[in-house]
Amino acid sequence: MRKTERYPVKGANSLWQVYRTVSFWKVFKNTLVIVIARYIPFMWLKNWLYRTFLRMEVGEKTAVAFMVMMDILYPEKIRIGRNSIIGYNSTILTHEYLIDEYRLGEVTIGNHVMIGANTTILPGVTIGDHAVIGAGSVVTRDVPPRAFAAGNPIRLIRVDGEDGGT
Repeated sequence: MRKTERYPVKGANSLWQVYRTVSFWKVFKNTLVIVIARYIPFMWLKNWLYRTFLRMEVGEKTAVAFMVMMDILYPEKIRIGRNSIIGYNSTILTHEYLIDEYRLGEVTIGNHVMIGANTTILPGVTIGDHAVIGAGSVVTRDVPPRAFAAGNPIRLIRVDGEDGGT
């Protein structure tokens, strides 16, 4: 199970009430920074924007590819270790807005992690050091260190060179 905190809401669905839970101006600023960062080809500048304006933890020499979408509501809940790669057009979410509740959870990506293109990482997930996530995966649960995992939902293929199973 993912590590998320649940917050029940009454009345209209939780997304309709989003600006009761997070400031409009914070979301506006985050959106501007993320849109700019999605197109910047310089890794050092992109990481500086994430660290400075979004309060994300991004390790040294981490490469966030073109068009990666960080969570616009709570990017400060994202931690990425050093020397990791986040592949093209991937999405990292730290929130889920449902009908009767919303959920928040930190996303932690370890050191030397490779995330394939078009991957979605859901809130409350930890990806261990040296893990590899196959392209097009949906990371719905924790991935241990040195594992290769892929699929929708994510499935362990190998851990430390052994067959991973489910």
